[in-house]
Amino acid sequence: MIEIQGLVFEYPGHRALHGVSLTIADKAITALVGPNGAGKTTLLRCMAALETPYAGRVSIDGLDTREAPRAIHARLGYLPDFFGLYDARSVRRCLHYAARAHGIAAKDAAGAALVAAARVGLTDRLEQPAGALSRGLRQRLAIAQAIVHGPRVLLLDEPAAGLDPQARRDLSQLLLSLRDGGMTLVVSSHILAELEDYSDRMVIVDNGRIAGGQSIALKGAARLRVKLAAPRNDLKDFLAGQGARIESADAAQALVALEGGAAERAALLAALVGAGFAVSEFAEDAKALEEVYFAQVNPRADARNGPEAHIK
Repeated sequence: MIEIQGLVFEYPGHRALHGVSLTIADKAITALVGPNGAGKTTLLRCMAALETPYAGRVSIDGLDTREAPRAIHARLGYLPDFFGLYDARSVRRCLHYAARAHGIAAKDAAGAALVAAARVGLTDRLEQPAGALSRGLRQRLAIAQAIVHGPRVLLLDEPAAGLDPQARRDLSQLLLSLRDGGMTLVVSSHILAELEDYSDRMVIVDNGRIAGGQSIALKGAARLRVKLAAPRNDLKDFLAGQGARIESADAAQALVALEGGAAERAALLAALVGAGFAVSEFAEDAKALEEVYFAQVNPRADARNGPEAHIK
């Protein structure tokens, strides 16, 4: 769906993206994470055909963003970190205006507004002024405005910022429903704990580059921590030989991703014990995503020491 090749972007005196290459999967949710100033927003704006890169190319649905920006905009919705609403207008009028701004004919705009409101759960708020909505409902209205023209791709920059826990959970369910409806989503976020709730893949952006060179699968594989009572230097190689994907490892412990379910985990544990490894811990790791992040962005960082203070 989205192909990025050798993307370079420069602001005066500063290079924000350094030859970024990436493939975004179709009908999936891909999360962009990284430190402040890493280049996430710039990358999103290049995908949205709102910025022209210095070099490289972005292709969406087979169209180059340089050559066909208007056609890209017809296929894509974009919600920036800071968005505005017409507070005095009703939800219905906001969506009607957005539909017309996206080029939907006057005779079809009312119907498009109703469809968008239904997709984000605002049908019962159509006559309410936008300014009277809660923060979470305002976010839903902004998303509805971004999808009122029925795009195939939706780009969201920090959509969960400022939301309370319930609103964040509701947002996660909304994003999943849009994906299940056939949409491709790219979401910039700094809240690692929530990514696994709705994201299929994670892309770590650091200093204008893709850390590790590729996206990281968040679905379909369990992250397991294996610890040994007696360290062995062949732990990493043995685990790799059993089909586990190594995310970090030394002689005493390893963090691995393993495809499959309970049967595959049981088989891996049996293989370790059978090979003479003194396994003292073998379990899914709730902190694994944080550790993967910090291992890529700062190998010396302590992934368990205040991650929210370091990322956005």
